[in-house]
Amino acid sequence: MPRVIPHSFDAPVIWAGFVGEAACFALGDGTVRLERDGASTTVVAHDGAILTAALLPKGQALLTAGDDGRVVEVRADGTSIERARQKGKWIDQLAVAPDGTIAYASGRSVWVVLAPGKEKLLAHERAVNGLAFAPKGLRLATATYDMARLFYPGTEGKPTDLAWKGSHIGVVFSPDGRYVVSTMQEMALHGWRMADAKHMRMTGYPAKVRSFEWTVGGKWLATSGAAGAILWPFTGKDGPMGQAPKELAIYSRLSTRVAAHPSEDVVATGFEDGLILASRIEDQADVVLRKAEAGAPITAMAWDAPGIRLAFGAQDGAAGVVDLSKS
Repeated sequence: MPRVIPHSFDAPVIWAGFVGEAACFALGDGTVRLERDGASTTVVAHDGAILTAALLPKGQALLTAGDDGRVVEVRADGTSIERARQKGKWIDQLAVAPDGTIAYASGRSVWVVLAPGKEKLLAHERAVNGLAFAPKGLRLATATYDMARLFYPGTEGKPTDLAWKGSHIGVVFSPDGRYVVSTMQEMALHGWRMADAKHMRMTGYPAKVRSFEWTVGGKWLATSGAAGAILWPFTGKDGPMGQAPKELAIYSRLSTRVAAHPSEDVVATGFEDGLILASRIEDQADVVLRKAEAGAPITAMAWDAPGIRLAFGAQDGAAGVVDLSKS
């Protein structure tokens, strides 16, 4: 079994990953913890809870957003700077474009930071539950009731609505920009092919899909919400339509997080009892990365850039780094 470097915090782990070379954990108590070479740094990022977080390009800083209405950048050296503020708002959605452009949301409002001190408001009729930039960063998708909505934030053009009845709670572009996929309150995924807005339905989940990531090359969309990880194929002209999904990490409990390896056809899957498995897509072989120990759900998980370390965190504040360098 790989070596696990454990950590323990007094608040739920909202985000886990790596900032620079440091393992980084954003917590529900408003702090960000940086752990490196046995040294720990605590950054008080918010006066209240951190609600969401997103890594900036090149991985040298983390953006956090909270119920104090602030968006904060936490850097690898432990310094921080406020990037945006909306007084009296709960900022619960974040997205970062490849060029570092930031979008964030509260309720029915989305703000895009086009330049320092210059923000554009994108108003919606219903609450926004998900944000994602297209691979080139020129387009922004939002998930809301009955649709995913597409904007070009740098222009004054009207948005494009991708309609489908129901509550959409998350959204993502495929790495090649050919598809938009949303997660739904109704325990399903829905997708659209950008060329012609053709619909794609991906159903059969026993729970809501809370975590989804593209595998290397965008060949598969790995998702949580079942007794294992469900992978939908996105090869061919019709994406997953007419193709069966692949099941990895088959287990007796529901999966809560997935993390696709950055360079190999491998997916890490975290479960509601704290178990973490790494699975090879080709032959579905599994390796235990963390045993089910205390039993709290895995809430956050991410690989480092080389794919040698996996940071994770749980609902009860348990966290750690799985180190595969000597495995």
